[in-house]
Amino acid sequence: MPVVTVEWLEGRSAEQKRQVAQALTQAFADIARVPADQVWIVFRDVRREDWAMGGTLLSDARVRSSSASRPARSNSPRNPPRRRALL
Repeated sequence: MPVVTVEWLEGRSAEQKRQVAQALTQAFADIARVPADQVWIVFRDVRREDWAMGGTLLSDARVRSSSASRPARSNSPRNPPRRRALL
């Protein structure tokens, strides 16, 4: 029986969790060929003050980004740093 743990920032509704649970369950049933009733999903909602990236608590980053003119942009594989063109 696969157990899938989803760690994310708190604030998602029960309906969002329901949709994610259904999608993950279906994906495991289709791809891993396990019975859907054997797929367990655990949601761990983490407070912003309990999560840090790059040495900064997300609760602190939110304060800085809300006071800035544009939101902070994190660097990740899905969100690589922007390159500036040399003119």
